[in-house]
Amino acid sequence: MTTSADVSLQRAVRWVIVANLAYFVIEFAVATAIGSVSLFADSVDFLEDSAGNLLVLLALRWPMRRRAVIGAGLGILLLAPGIATLWTAWHKLGVPAAPAAAPLTLAGLGALVVNSGCALLLARWRTAGGSLTRAAFLSARNDVIANVAIVAAGVLTAATLSPWPDLIVGLGIFVMNLDAAREVWRAAHKELRGVPAA
Repeated sequence: MTTSADVSLQRAVRWVIVANLAYFVIEFAVATAIGSVSLFADSVDFLEDSAGNLLVLLALRWPMRRRAVIGAGLGILLLAPGIATLWTAWHKLGVPAAPAAAPLTLAGLGALVVNSGCALLLARWRTAGGSLTRAAFLSARNDVIANVAIVAAGVLTAATLSPWPDLIVGLGIFVMNLDAAREVWRAAHKELRGVPAA
């Protein structure tokens, strides 16, 4: 039976999906135009968040054991932006050019606004749906931290005209995604051990 809390959670997740998809398009376009590793990594993360939250929305109607299995899968999915970041950073090292600082900073600020809103929407539900909603919340929270770093990279790039702030932040996003994936994976496995098979 669907409760009012379930309906509220589903509404919040729908808003998060729409916001992530919309900003993915914007940030990917800016990242491609200025050759930014950190913005590319963050745009892929927006796409991953959209897919992850869509899975959350679908799985909310499923039994707890199936939710835990999907939660473990989301832990693996959280690695996708990091892998894309490493690939982009490797190619960027071959042609080390600093991205345009102003678009980098502005795009980072926009992403910060979007991810802060998503994190606030999901904060109330971070423990309500087990590893699934935990994955969604952790992803949004980590994205806020990444966006602050992107803005800082934009300021440093403007001051130094160096490609390194952008590269370092991109690799930092990779490390954060690894940690989030580990947390979600562990939470899902605890649920699997604690929920008897149907």
